[in-house]
Amino acid sequence: MIGQSKRIHLLHYFGLYSGIIFVSTAAILIRFAQNDVSSLVISAYRLTISSLILGVFVLFKGTHILEKIQGKNFILAIAAGCFLAVHFSSWVTSLEYTSIASSVVLVTTTPLWVTIFAHFIYKEKITKNIFIGLFIALMGGIIVALNEICVIEQGQLHCSGISNMISGQAILGNGLALLGAFAAAGYMLIGRKLRKDIDTLPYTFVVYGFSSIILDFVVIIKSENLFKFSSQSFVWLFLLAIIPQLFGHSIFNWALRFFPASIVSIALLGEPVGSTILAMIILKESPTIIEVVGGVLILMGITFASINRKTINEV
Repeated sequence: MIGQSKRIHLLHYFGLYSGIIFVSTAAILIRFAQNDVSSLVISAYRLTISSLILGVFVLFKGTHILEKIQGKNFILAIAAGCFLAVHFSSWVTSLEYTSIASSVVLVTTTPLWVTIFAHFIYKEKITKNIFIGLFIALMGGIIVALNEICVIEQGQLHCSGISNMISGQAILGNGLALLGAFAAAGYMLIGRKLRKDIDTLPYTFVVYGFSSIILDFVVIIKSENLFKFSSQSFVWLFLLAIIPQLFGHSIFNWALRFFPASIVSIALLGEPVGSTILAMIILKESPTIIEVVGGVLILMGITFASINRKTINEV
């Protein structure tokens, strides 16, 4: 029979991998919603709906659960919300100026920055497992991203369009994608600090709430269409807020209480793998050999980085 401590550890790992499954639905739902909704508006709706739903739960539980988010903690929570908003807005905007491949390659460097910053800020040790797992997962992420410009023909790899990544407006787009990676790292690092003392519900409510306010302000300033959508698009937006945001991202925020930020950020690289699998099931899209190879490497990296953890916080 598995002991209590062992069961808790298994719950942590189960949560981490279930989070990957939930966030993996985002790409599918976004694709459905993009028929008549801009990407930036999708992000705004995603955070706004999720924060409103969390607000209902906060009222049901009692506003006293927000008591720990005061003073310095409140400022840090606002900062986390700002980082999340910058991540969504800068990365989405980067797609207007550079290729998907280039943007994804740069934004998936988030675990690298999280690992480096966590080492210096929180003194989190970069273990051999984390270092090797991070390297393997990043290589897998790059391979998946390069699928857009690379093909395998007659047993040989051919890539075209790489020069477009560093020319013209692509420089701006690449810079925005890299900013998105930095912002995501800041979001994860603040979450790691606050989640030690603050429960998931009040933390996510405040962070998602401030992030939604910023994104709503941006879309209003840009005079984006906010309401003239089909009823089906509103369904996709609602599901986007529920599944990948409330379940997916919130599970990762929950996991930050038990895992180092570097581990959780590496797990985020599993999203394109899960999205590919869901695309096979829902959209009947078969992955290319490049996507399969990259996906296998990402899963190997996540698993390798998180095994034999001895520093998981006990509850």
